Amino acid sequence: MTHVYRMLRVVPSDEGVLSVVIDAPPMNLIGPELVRDLVSLFGTLESDEETRVVVLESADPDYFIPHVDLTKVAEYTAEAAKAGGAGDASLGMLWHKLSELPAVTVAKIRGRARGAGSELALACDMRFAAAENAILGQIEVGAGAVPGAGGVQHLARLLGRGRAMEVILGADDFDAETAERYGWINRALPDADLDAFVARLAHRIASFPADGVRTAKRVLNELTLPAADAIRADARRFHQLVISDAAQARTATLFAQGLQTRSPLELNLGDRLGAL
Repeated sequence: MTHVYRMLRVVPSDEGVLSVVIDAPPMNLIGPELVRDLVSLFGTLESDEETRVVVLESADPDYFIPHVDLTKVAEYTAEAAKAGGAGDASLGMLWHKLSELPAVTVAKIRGRARGAGSELALACDMRFAAAENAILGQIEVGAGAVPGAGGVQHLARLLGRGRAMEVILGADDFDAETAERYGWINRALPDADLDAFVARLAHRIASFPADGVRTAKRVLNELTLPAADAIRADARRFHQLVISDAAQARTATLFAQGLQTRSPLELNLGDRLGAL
């Protein structure tokens, strides 16, 4: 791949396995630069015959992706539109494109994966997390909005109605072991074992005949992926609510307490949302 990425470290394919490391200081917020890189990466992978498996992880041990940059919603949405046109101007449809890539995608999670960061991981085909330090959360309702990038759709399918209600309406943080028990992630593994486990699985899948793997993924997607129109509808709801007076007031309070900085609030955002 010849594209120069600013917010991603893309390591050339090793026996069909491509490593993608999110490195967007200061804390991997989803902003226009990161979205621009992801649009380019996904576009390249659509026609990449050599890459069989993509492993997505973070360079920051505290944050996989904490959430979107709430000061740049219009800017990152405009970048996301470049993946599919103005009619698909949303992170949800960009993440949907990730789900439909021919390569198998694996999220390797350390640190906090909340909001659209959780939704990015949910759009991957599989998710594995470090038991000691991974935290997952769908925080949008606590801030006055709703998940708008696939979280409602994926969590309802993976967790079932009751647990999806708990996760989305409660807007709390969940440790990796609970996330595993609920079905949010495939497995919670000791941090020391996570890299080797994911590498072994990725190389195992990449060693199998490509047509069989890609056909199996396509059929499973047909059975389990939400329809594009459902993703678009969720994106519209998010954009309507995130600009509401209630969401703006709660967000302003969170910014005053350290939102979008490497602060105690961000480290413990689920607890802090419940205390607003």
